Formats: sequence, structure tokens, C-alpha cells
Amino acid sequence: MATNKIVHILVIRLSAMGDVAMTVPVILGIIKKYPGVKITVLTKAFTAPIFADIPNVKVFNAEVKGKHKGVLGLWKLYKELKALQIDAVADLHDVLRSSILKRFFKLSTIPFIQVDKGRAAKKALVDPERTSFIPLPTTFIRYAEVFSKLGYPVTISEMEILSKRPIPESAKTLINFEGKVLIGIAPFAAFSGKMYPLPLMERVIAALNSTNKYQIVLFGGGKKEVEVLTTWETQFNNCSNAAGKLSFSDELSLISNLQLMLAMDSGNAHLAAMFGVPTVTIWGVTHPYAGFSPFNQPENNALLSDRKKYPAIPTSIYGNKYPDGYDKVMETILPETIVKKIIEISGISV
Repeated sequence: MATNKIVHILVIRLSAMGDVAMTVPVILGIIKKYPGVKITVLTKAFTAPIFADIPNVKVFNAEVKGKHKGVLGLWKLYKELKALQIDAVADLHDVLRSSILKRFFKLSTIPFIQVDKGRAAKKALVDPERTSFIPLPTTFIRYAEVFSKLGYPVTISEMEILSKRPIPESAKTLINFEGKVLIGIAPFAAFSGKMYPLPLMERVIAALNSTNKYQIVLFGGGKKEVEVLTTWETQFNNCSNAAGKLSFSDELSLISNLQLMLAMDSGNAHLAAMFGVPTVTIWGVTHPYAGFSPFNQPENNALLSDRKKYPAIPTSIYGNKYPDGYDKVMETILPETIVKKIIEISGISV
């Protein structure tokens, strides 16, 4: 489909935050390789700052709980999008909403390619009776395949990361410890099966804090999470809590300046990785073989629960399902192991 004229591609990825962030290296690669392409990203308003300042990329806010709700709302959305003179659609979500939009776009004969999520392969991966255990294609590869089918192939090596953003004034009071390594810790995840036990994470923070060589910024959201992080901020002198204090845009700018991020198999890992920040991830009942590792991170940056002791791992793709007795899988990853990995990557002698 590639031509000499400006081609306008609509990219659909409505949620979740981590999946939206994973579109960034692919989109940046497309924009760099094909200067004649401009992209509109259909996503929720909250995630729009992820795409700020990317050349030839604009965001169209999907109001899925407002005017774009239901079939009639999606018809209205289709009309609004069609008015943008869309030439092709890259559906990187493939959910009911985007499938309905696909039917509408077929009326205009506009090419509409949907991502292959590999549902059958992922189902086989989490089957405790699995006969093989091999890595599936990454989400980045799956996204790239959509653009390839539209005539715009891009390889992993051609994908790009975002540039560091200026630290906003709102964040400067959180990082006023001079001469220390700035690291982020995002200890929460959507499901308990992906979350390192908080008492063990507290031990990680205590060990890093005691070196007096790290400035730790805590990330999270929600009332209960903020309460936990505020307690740690009070307890540890080298620790600041960003949760509830910054806009999402300012939080992204702060993340882009980190020298390391420690996160779960969750959105914050992908937000850090899209800026090229070294990212250590902790995995519970999920596993990198499902294809959700952060972009361009070394394999040994992923700290995995013990599959010899818990052979059914991965028990689910999203961390929401696990059999009896698998609620303590993350306890097989010792706090000392995490601290050692952070010290190794940061190059700090303690």
C-alpha cells in the first residue's frame, strides 16, 4: 500500500495502559521509516499523554462511556473518524468495539487489519497439561504484523524509544536528593497474582534506602495504594511518593528521567521501557513467554518465580487465575535477589 502520497493510518488501541504504551516503539518505527505516513491513535483520553510530541501522530479521544457508547455511539465515532480522511486502519486491540468499527469501515472499502492476539496459543501456554513450553511472538511483533499487512513492514531493530522529557516543576520537589541514583518502584498490579508481597517489597526498599545511594520514587494509584506508599515515604528518608501528586503527563516526564524502574508485569514497566529506561520486572503467575515483556529489555532483567516448585506457571495471561497453593509463588523471589539485580544494573558499589 506504500505510496508517495501522505497516507493517514488510524491506530486503534483503547486500553490497557501497558498495551497502549507497547504501541509506541512500533509507531515510532513506522514514522521514522515511512516519512509519508501520519497516524491518528484512537484511545482513551487518559492515555493521550503517552503520544505527546511524537511527530506526525495525533490522538483522537474515544469517549466509550459517553457519546461513543453502544452501537449508535460507535456509528457516530465512525463518522467522525471517516471525516479525518483515513486511508487505512490498524486495529491493535481487536475487541467488540473495534470489530463493530470494522464493519462500518467496510462500507467505505477502507483497509482494516486487526491484530492476531494468538488467543489459541496463549490458551495452550496457560494449560497445566501443556506439552511444550516455548515463547510466543511478542506483542511488538504482533503489532508490527498489522502494519506489514497494510504495506508498512517494520522490524524490531527499526523500532524506536521516546526521548527523555524535561522534569516538570511539579516533580522537582520529589527528587531533590543530589548525587543519588534516581530509581522508580511501582509495586502494584491489577491482579494479586502479579504483585510482589508488600512486606517483601518493603524489605527491598529498606535495603536500597540503607545504602544512602538511591533516590527512590514510588508510583501507584488509588486510595489504598497511596496510603501504602505514603507510609513508606514517611518511613524511609531516601523515598518519595509520586502517587496522587502528579498529572499523568508529569508522571511520564518523571519516569523518562529515571535511571532504573522496578515494576511488576504491569503498565509502569512498559511506560519506563518506552523511554529506554532499564526496567527490572518481577513475575508471579504470569510469564514473559506470553509476549508481554517490556520493550528491548534484557531477558535477565525479568525475575521469575520458581517454576520447578510451581510448574503450572504461567497459570493465566493476566494474573487473574491461579490454582490452590499458587498464592505465594512470588515468595520464591527473595528481596535480596531483587536488590542484587538493581545494584548490578545501576553499577553502584555498596
